[in-house]
Amino acid sequence: MKRRDFSLACGAFAGAALIQSNALAQGKPFAAGTDYLVLEKRAPVEAPAGKIEVVEFFGYFCPHCNAFEPAFDAWRRRVAKDISVRRVPVAFQDSIKPQQRLFYALEAMGLIDKLHAHVFAAIHLEHQHMDQDGAIADWVAAQGVDKAKFIENYNSFTVATKVRQASNLVNAYQIDGVPALGVAGRFWTGGMAGSMERALQTVEFLAGQIRSGK
Repeated sequence: MKRRDFSLACGAFAGAALIQSNALAQGKPFAAGTDYLVLEKRAPVEAPAGKIEVVEFFGYFCPHCNAFEPAFDAWRRRVAKDISVRRVPVAFQDSIKPQQRLFYALEAMGLIDKLHAHVFAAIHLEHQHMDQDGAIADWVAAQGVDKAKFIENYNSFTVATKVRQASNLVNAYQIDGVPALGVAGRFWTGGMAGSMERALQTVEFLAGQIRSGK
């Protein structure tokens, strides 16, 4: 998968990510190089001491992230208390950066829980073009959000910083396709696990390994 072509990366990822494997479902041990990769150099984390950070790398543009979102959202709501979950939007091309800014502007306004899934629906079900600043602001306003306040956040230094940090984290984890899951700045998993259900199980396995000091 090539990062410079996000459509190919997303499509290649989906072939593994969205097909259930009977063999994987029958208790096959989790293995480095098969279910997850170990980073040669640790990526930065934001979680406080004592917490295990899990990062969902996603793109609003990606249909497979859209398909994964309900399962991921349900999973993040039931994880152990020592797991800290955050989402990081990716932009494999500059044309996707407005969608990164959209996410972080919504986050700054406390609107992720309310509108995150609706952004996916607008793009993948309603086929709205959410790749230009004006179209994004108009859509957000149509959801009952103060347009001027949204634009202020969207264009803010804070959001610009978050976008830059997101790109740096994607590079640190060496992510080349989405959805993908980073764990504690040490591991990442995704379609390579055979399905995103298996990937979530892999995350829980890795969290257990970290808790035991491995």
